[in-house]
Formats: sequence, C-alpha cells, structure tokens
Amino acid sequence: MTLIEVIEAMSARLESAGVCFGHGTTNAFDEAAWLVLWQLKLPLDALDEFAERGLSADELRDVEALVEQRIATRRPAAYLTGEAWLHGVPFTVDERVIVPRSLIAEVIVDGTVDAWLSDRTTRVLDLCTGNGSLAVLAAMAWPDVVIDAADLSADALAVARLNVDRHDLAARITLHRGDGLAAVAGRRYDLILCNPPYVNRQSMNDLPAEYRAEPALALDGGDDGMDFIRTLLHDAPAAMTGDDAVLVLEIGHERAHFEHAFPTLAPVWLPTSAGDDQVLLLTRAALATLKTP
Repeated sequence: MTLIEVIEAMSARLESAGVCFGHGTTNAFDEAAWLVLWQLKLPLDALDEFAERGLSADELRDVEALVEQRIATRRPAAYLTGEAWLHGVPFTVDERVIVPRSLIAEVIVDGTVDAWLSDRTTRVLDLCTGNGSLAVLAAMAWPDVVIDAADLSADALAVARLNVDRHDLAARITLHRGDGLAAVAGRRYDLILCNPPYVNRQSMNDLPAEYRAEPALALDGGDDGMDFIRTLLHDAPAAMTGDDAVLVLEIGHERAHFEHAFPTLAPVWLPTSAGDDQVLLLTRAALATLKTP
C-alpha cells in the first residue's frame, strides 16, 4: 500500500471508531496523516512529497498498532507522539500538560494584540502557562520583551522548561510556580496573557475521553467556569503597570457565564478562527471599573 492509501484507510478506521478530535487536528484524515507520518519518521508537512511511497509489511504493522492505540486508549495523538504544533512551532507535550491549542496564540501571531502595545511594552506575563507555548510564541513575536511564565503545577512547569530550552529562550523567559498572580507577587506587567481553567462543571462532566485524558486542573473552572477568573480580575490591576496595560483572556464557550459574572465589564472581543466571543481584552482602566458583588 502507498502512504496515501494507508492514511485513507487509517482515517476511515478512526472515523468508524468515533474518536474525538480537537487536539491539533479537527478531522480523521488530518489525524491519520499526523500519526502515519510520525510513525514513519517523515516530516509532517511532506504528505504530497511521499504520497506514493510504498510501505513495508513491518511499517504497516507499526502504523496500524499506533492507530489502534489511539482508538483503544482515547489518548490525544500529541500524547502518543510527544509533540504538538501551534502555528508552525513544535512543542514537547505529555500527560502533565494539556495539548497546546489556545486561541490566544492566534492573536499573538497575527498581530491583533499589537494595536494595544507600544514601545513601552517590555514586560509580559503568561499566566497558566502550561507547556509554555504562549510564552514562547510571545517571545518570538516581540523580540524586545522579557516574559514571566507562571503555573500552579510543578509538572506543567517541567514541560514548559523543556520548551523554553528547546527554543533557546531561557534568557528571556523565566518560569514561576504559584497560585495565580501570587506566583509573581510584587511584579507588574504591561501585558498579561492568560488561558485559565474555564470549563464549567456541567461541561467538564460531558467531556469526551480525549479531554478527560488531560490534567483536570488546567480545565476545571468550577460551577460556572469563572472560579479562577474572578480572582484574576480582582487582583490583576495591581499587577499591571498603568491604565493602558492590557489583559488578554481566553474563556472559550463561556461568554454567557462571563457576562453574568461580570455584568459591569465591557471587554474588547478579539476575532479568532473559532469566533469573536472566545478571547477578550481588558485594559487596566477597564478592570478598575469592576464592581465586586
């Protein structure tokens, strides 16, 4: 069988098994291509080049075994390969972190956030950094800034260290462990990026197996998804340098819960490929209007 025939066959197998996508791919074909190319040690962007390459019996056996492992365990493909890509940048991942997919990456890479920055933007915080992917992308996008990356999980920070070192950014990214902004107490930032745990309790209960394979600590936002965010928005102004400092926050599908929890806030909603209501921006001045219930 040729490579493309094997990918098509594995795609059909994944489709019929009913696996869930969303950890780097959105469909069975792309997932199959990822697994097959990785197993054969071929570049993930080389499908067209190797489409007609034949597979040996041993190679086919190994590919089938990997796909069957994906189906049987329901572990995301990134955990099986040990790597995930975000906007063309590779990151080391394993079960200690969620698979990197934050929509904040889009607004960093495409320059959307740049309109709120200036030459005075020098200090950036990536809060709830996980595997460090947003900190790395921010360092690549803004070469003149220094970045603190913080997380409660020591396991996550161990993976973040691998990625900071992988991209040779240890001189510009410093890792901190702690609960929320307490991890960087006393420091102030021009820009805070945060992809926090925001999944509401009912949605947590309904998550497919692939998402339940990820650390719940990084996903579970409490009954309405706003537990971490309430504390963050209350404490953030003290960690921001001035009224034009900004917080970029991902809330996923929780806009209704966000607006119910913070009815006095008027955030700027940033456009992403998933819609215009999943990533928001708040200036320090806007946060100062927040009324505590």
